[in-house]
Amino acid sequence: MKKGKKLYEGKAKIIYATNDKNIVIQYFKDDATAFNNQKKTTIEGKGVLNNRISEHILSNLAKIGIKNHLVKRLNMREQIVKFVEIIPIEFIIRNVATGSITKRLGIEDGTVLKEPLIEYCLKDDKLGDPLVSEQHILAFDWASKNEIDLVKKMILRINDFMIGMFMGVGIKLIDFKLEFGRIKIDGKNEVILADEISPDTCRLWDSITDKKLDKDRFRKDLGDLIPAYTEVAKRLGILHEQSNVSAVNVTQLSSVKRKNK
Repeated sequence: MKKGKKLYEGKAKIIYATNDKNIVIQYFKDDATAFNNQKKTTIEGKGVLNNRISEHILSNLAKIGIKNHLVKRLNMREQIVKFVEIIPIEFIIRNVATGSITKRLGIEDGTVLKEPLIEYCLKDDKLGDPLVSEQHILAFDWASKNEIDLVKKMILRINDFMIGMFMGVGIKLIDFKLEFGRIKIDGKNEVILADEISPDTCRLWDSITDKKLDKDRFRKDLGDLIPAYTEVAKRLGILHEQSNVSAVNVTQLSSVKRKNK
């Protein structure tokens, strides 16, 4: 697989073309950002861990019938993924109220929701990824009614699976972000799961102590990310492989190199 020109660079990943127009390479960066890019730094090793954790979760979701863009992990920082037309909506799934929703609605932090809450945000950094309604999505043709209905069914299935997966390793899934894209399968347009699922895109709390094991450690200056992300990977059983141990020294990863920009 030959890596071609850079097609897109986001806050946490870079997408490269390949010699196959239907396949791209997704590179995981070490950049960490928060508050719509107002706070940013570089944390050595973050991209390696996110690559591995996201591969693990997407591979397991595929086994339960959730079609997604992952083809395979290429190396420590890169994945081969299907080229999709991203729907310009971030789908936020909340099981416990924390973060922005508590400020917007005056809800007590840590309130367990009666059922999963799905919110929609327009993917636009310049506008601050504003919260939108399903009616906005339909009115401005960001997605069709059938696509939204399909996505909501997939989201609830993904949420159920991930709650169980994390619960089994002593972690509470508080909330997370998903993105979806359009792809042609057997000549027909289909919507599949895309982007990544990692501690960058999920809020993960230890089941007993409520210790934050996600990007809130960076947002709220709670301490180094790498030990927390490494803990998630260890609990999921994906840091025992010899290739990972030899290529990514956990002790080295715990020494975070920050470069303020």
